[in-house]
Amino acid sequence: MGRPRPSLFAQPLATWERDGLKATLARAGLPADDLADEGPLFWRFERDDMPAGFAGIEVHGTDAVLRSLVTLPPVRLQGVGGAMVDKMETEARARGVRAIYVMTGDSVAFFSKLGYAPCARERVPAAIAATAPFAGAAAATAMMKQV
Repeated sequence: MGRPRPSLFAQPLATWERDGLKATLARAGLPADDLADEGPLFWRFERDDMPAGFAGIEVHGTDAVLRSLVTLPPVRLQGVGGAMVDKMETEARARGVRAIYVMTGDSVAFFSKLGYAPCARERVPAAIAATAPFAGAAAATAMMKQV
């Protein structure tokens, strides 16, 4: 059994905070060109009143794509990333989502531990395949989880 996830405070990201998110995503090598769009929903996470990271979801009917999961360096390897994914899955379920997709390069093991499984790209719904994480990631692995 894994260690318990840390408690996080999740706050929907205000419009004026998207520039900070965009800079953080660029440093992490993640897509940020579509942040002005209304589709993706983003959250800022804090732990003990300190910034911990960002994550988002983009909902398309009963499917969603996990967007821009970034854990800030001071809190990495402490279960924060998994706690952020838990919060995003809860938010997705509240919005009627049944399956969450993620596109990842070097985090396949991380997402596998959270219950995500590799998914053939041709099985990804068209609306999800057209999102920035999928459209711009030719060498990444598509993964999916039923929620």
